[in-house]
Amino acid sequence: MDAPLAGVRVVSIAINLPGPAAVARLARQGASVTTVLPPSGDPMEQYARPYFDELHLGQDVVRIDLKDPAGRAEVDELLAGADIFLTSSRPSALRRLGLDFEAVHERHPQVCQVDIVGYPGEAAETPGHDLTYQAGTGMVRDGRMPATLVVDLAGAERAAAEGAAALVQRTRTGEGVRREVALSDLAHTMSRPVAHGLTSPGGMLAGDLPVYAVYAAAEGHVALAALEPHFTRSLLAALDLPAEELTTQRLAEVFAGRTASEWEQWATTHDLPLVAVAD
Repeated sequence: MDAPLAGVRVVSIAINLPGPAAVARLARQGASVTTVLPPSGDPMEQYARPYFDELHLGQDVVRIDLKDPAGRAEVDELLAGADIFLTSSRPSALRRLGLDFEAVHERHPQVCQVDIVGYPGEAAETPGHDLTYQAGTGMVRDGRMPATLVVDLAGAERAAAEGAAALVQRTRTGEGVRREVALSDLAHTMSRPVAHGLTSPGGMLAGDLPVYAVYAAAEGHVALAALEPHFTRSLLAALDLPAEELTTQRLAEVFAGRTASEWEQWATTHDLPLVAVAD
């Protein structure tokens, strides 16, 4: 029950983050994964080797030159026994390699292909990265770099889900299908709280609400999320504060009295959603 994809074979030629994170998810669900890297490797090997190793745990990692006919023959051997084929190259590059869905489907009709692209449909050749997708949808604030690669990781989860959905569709049609994951679509989805004002400056979850904010402690910071009424009541009771003193300024004064780690222990005791902000 913990390995719903046991027996499913995945071949991936997707490098950088979305593809490897997607196959890591499929592997954790029981799929057998072969990751094909170019001779030069994955850029993540150079700039985040521990993360690269984490994402490829338990997989077969091979290095094949896809531009060499012998290399493409090796990939064809892998695809002959595959259920899911994951890519993250531009459509024109896949066509040059004979690894676009039409070509793969002709040779290996059982394969379900998941293509991760930047933009959907005819715009798939447009270049982009997590930073540009976030910036284009309002998630980059005040000229600061994003704290994490939310679009890439959301795209990975979507790609894994589309792979599983493609397998279900294959049981109905009897042959492999293609699913496309456009990272710009994921950026749109992830940015909806911004677009609807929830996390925009002045929004309910932007830090102006006293019970949903980050406060400086005597050492470090704490994140408080006592949003529901029962948590708010518990917070007031635990701090012995009257409701009229529930202001951002008053809570800032209170939280300045202990270290972040002390407040986190206190919150655990009182069953409150408050944690020390990790460095």
